[in-house]
Amino acid sequence: MIEELRIRDLGVIADATLPLGPGFTAITGETGAGKTMVVSALGLLMGERSDAGAVRAGAERARVSGVVRVEDAAVGEIVEELGGDVEDGELVLSRTVSGEGRSRASVGGASAPVGALGRLAERLFAVHGQSEQLRLRSAAAQRETLDRFGGAELAELLREYREAHRERQDLAARAAELREAREERAAEAARLRAELEEIAAVDPQPGEETELAERIELLSNAEALRAATQLAHEALSSDSDDPMSRDAGSLVDEAVREVERVADHDRRLAEVLDTLRSVSFQVADAARELAAYAADLDQEGPGELAAANERLAALTALFRVYGADSAAVVGYAAGAARRLTELEGDDELIDELAARLEAASDRERRTAARLSELRSAAAARLSELVTVELRQLALPDASFLVRVSPLDALGASGGDEVQLLLSPHPGAEPRPIAKTASGGELSRVMLALEVVLAGVDPVPTFVFDEVDAGVGGAAAIEIGRRLARLARSSQVIVVTHLAQVAAFANNHLQVVKDSAGGFTESSCRRLDGEARLAEMARLLSGLSDSGSALEHAAELLALREA
Repeated sequence: MIEELRIRDLGVIADATLPLGPGFTAITGETGAGKTMVVSALGLLMGERSDAGAVRAGAERARVSGVVRVEDAAVGEIVEELGGDVEDGELVLSRTVSGEGRSRASVGGASAPVGALGRLAERLFAVHGQSEQLRLRSAAAQRETLDRFGGAELAELLREYREAHRERQDLAARAAELREAREERAAEAARLRAELEEIAAVDPQPGEETELAERIELLSNAEALRAATQLAHEALSSDSDDPMSRDAGSLVDEAVREVERVADHDRRLAEVLDTLRSVSFQVADAARELAAYAADLDQEGPGELAAANERLAALTALFRVYGADSAAVVGYAAGAARRLTELEGDDELIDELAARLEAASDRERRTAARLSELRSAAAARLSELVTVELRQLALPDASFLVRVSPLDALGASGGDEVQLLLSPHPGAEPRPIAKTASGGELSRVMLALEVVLAGVDPVPTFVFDEVDAGVGGAAAIEIGRRLARLARSSQVIVVTHLAQVAAFANNHLQVVKDSAGGFTESSCRRLDGEARLAEMARLLSGLSDSGSALEHAAELLALREA
């Protein structure tokens, strides 16, 4: 419920505060005073598109703010998500529109995207005006109206249906994609098999190319290595029979013997002796290792170098196609094998999808059938209740009919076409309200629908923009009665030009135009007593001081008390 609305520099309204509150608020005023700006202001708070042209001439920006009483926990969750606060059950919404067209919104004291106002409006408000009348002419809006009347059971079944519908669509798309791409996927599978065979023929091992490169380096320099190691071995431990030949091992051994001979005479030589003995052992070890290394070189076959070069060439050929090294090629092969397994399972997958698709289609059909049953039952009840309301709205001979008929194919909301039909008098063929109802009749149909729907799906706040357009007299009085009835369970805000409607409001606000100073400014005031009576008389006759009009106004106000 909107407790208060403040408007600054919007259209002709310079600064106006509208005390709204519970019940039925009627907003009246002279033509051009800015009544429609009130509806525009509410629209801005509901996230509707802004118009820089609505900023009052000479002002930098227009600003609208509202204090909304919140009882819906879901609204509080949205506000908290946006970083705002609901204090003592009150939510402050605001919207500014600059002369350049920039628009900003605030929710509970926190800046928020304009779209957030729209999310909140879905749970807080219902606006009815000429645009809503046009929307009600659409097939989708008529179906939504019936579904809203159907209540929680129908809403839950519609949710289940949409879930089944999406699942069926997804499965059908996947199955179609597999079938359409079968040749392409078969070609991909053949390519992967050939690649895996090529890789398997070489059978690369991670790190193998490094070992091969080292081996090739060794084999390519085998003669030089052999000659060097032989010379080094002879220098350390010569096998020559020449008594004059002196190798490093013999020399070190001789040094050991000489030091041993005199070491007892000076203990300082003990450390030197230990060093010489260690060197002797190391020289002997080195000689043995050189001999073994040379022996290994002698065992290398002449064909090993060619085989190593051939192996490395085969690996390099794989690297050019499948990866930078053996590890990358092995990884590619693993991925290709997984993909090939997937592709080779196409037929099984298509069969599986076909079975799942049939189950999903069956679920969709069964849910759609139950949905049609619920809609048909709801349509009968809605038809009867709205017809009763229309007869109370000065359409005594009219009959309202909600027709549910099957569509050629199931859609996102089921298999039903919903039409709202009106028969203006007995014997007349019911026809779509878009073709049959006049503006005044359509206004009454909308009001009758909301009165009925409020019993099953109440909305916190209704805003009606000239719901009485095209009607007058007794019909207008009944519209006022029905608005007052709707206000028992919801806040009702009505912009009207009819005294018969305004008479039933418990809160009457007047938008006042002031043209002093050469330009027009409007403000708003709350009417009570004589001031309200004078405004009612003006609405009736155009004269606020007409005696007969004042008497008639008093009679109308008495109707609200009756």
